[in-house]
Amino acid sequence: MISPYVRRQRLAVELRDLREAAKLTHAELAKRISQSRTKITRLENGHTIRDSQATVMKIIDTLGVTGEHWTEIMTVTRDASERGWWAAFGQAMGTRQALYADLEAGASTIAEFQPFIPGLLQTDEFAHQRQVAESEIGPVTFSSERAVEARQTRQRMLRRPGGPSYEVLLDEIAVRRLAAPPGVVAAQLEHLIAAAGESRVMLRLLPVDATIDGYVIPRSAFSLYTYPDAKDPRVVAVDTVTTDVVLTSLTDDVQVTRYDNLYERLRRAALDPQQSVDFLADVAAELTSKQGAA
Repeated sequence: MISPYVRRQRLAVELRDLREAAKLTHAELAKRISQSRTKITRLENGHTIRDSQATVMKIIDTLGVTGEHWTEIMTVTRDASERGWWAAFGQAMGTRQALYADLEAGASTIAEFQPFIPGLLQTDEFAHQRQVAESEIGPVTFSSERAVEARQTRQRMLRRPGGPSYEVLLDEIAVRRLAAPPGVVAAQLEHLIAAAGESRVMLRLLPVDATIDGYVIPRSAFSLYTYPDAKDPRVVAVDTVTTDVVLTSLTDDVQVTRYDNLYERLRRAALDPQQSVDFLADVAAELTSKQGAA
């Protein structure tokens, strides 16, 4: 399936453009199709509604859409209404992780800059330790066990036939600053090394002393997504302390392009894949040695 979130954003822009081309207000269109103005507004804002397919069909019929264009819009509407596997977890996996699972669905490429070990490459033990750490600074609304289980399901997406290519630029700080006990981190780094050998996974380490073109410094983690259908938007998810900001090329093309450009500069400053693996192996050996000495 293609990300329902992405398809909702595409549908929202399509419906808004059609309505505006017909020179109709929300209220005027709502009257023509005998539906509430709120339903049309929610669809154009990328939200779901209970009977979205029936409502969209009324809208596009009223606006004179026919042929392949009609079929295309209804296909997008159907996809936008889908419930992904993450829906079965409810709040137990956390709303932020559910959002990333949604964006990953059907992606053709995923590229991330991470000052932290990315969820798609975390071991179960490391993920569990991070859930425990999150609860140290305040109450959480998700189940640690279910969140780890959901993360495992997300990771299987990388190995499925036709899955996305995945590249991560890992800031050295993610390796140097312990986010779990030393033994857990050492095992996590070994896991990263093994993952870097997989055909669709590319890992590059960004040293703290690397010089980035123009001295552009990333302010937070971010992820870039593309999808097989050229009409689906490019998406950027920006990770902040308490929430995530999602931008799409349909409505925020300038901002999405800024993140694309930033990613390329970071990529050029990072070590190559083999150097990155060697770096991780050295740090893992250091941690193992210190743990043994202790």
